[in-house]
Amino acid sequence: MIADKVFENKDFSKDTLSAKEYDNCTFTACSFSSVDLSEVSFLECTFDDCDFSMANLHTTALKEVAFKNCKLLGVDFSGCNPFLLAMIFEGCQLNLASFYQLNLKGINFKNCNLAEADFTETNLTGASFDGCDLNGATFENTVLEKADFQTSQNYSIDPEINRIRKAKFSIPEVVGLLDKYDIEIG
Repeated sequence: MIADKVFENKDFSKDTLSAKEYDNCTFTACSFSSVDLSEVSFLECTFDDCDFSMANLHTTALKEVAFKNCKLLGVDFSGCNPFLLAMIFEGCQLNLASFYQLNLKGINFKNCNLAEADFTETNLTGASFDGCDLNGATFENTVLEKADFQTSQNYSIDPEINRIRKAKFSIPEVVGLLDKYDIEIG
């Protein structure tokens, strides 16, 4: 296990990770692009300006992990170890990311691009999407109760196939709840 260490400007596609457990570590400007992180455990770690595009997170443990200004294009989080899974995302590119069937109660996304992200069957109770672009994101059989979309844009959520009780929306973006009806609102 490696604890309390700072990693800067490392390309882990060339320099493999030396341990399977990282506790309270900081990774700055590191590349994990297409790296196999299977069975690696990150506890209370921060990733700042890192590239995780197409990284393999099968059975990866992400416990109290913060991603800041990271590029996470096409990352499939659905294979992560669900035990104590807890993440926050700030200023991240999460286009085409998958959160399929995860329990992400209370997760925070701030100023993230979530274009075409998959939230199918995800539990997002109490989640916050602060200043996020959700263009083309998929919400099917998703629990969005008490989720906050007030400052987000470009979402399309069908209230008939998602649980949105007490979720928060704002005008004019709330019309994204009516997209399936193909109506014009003047």
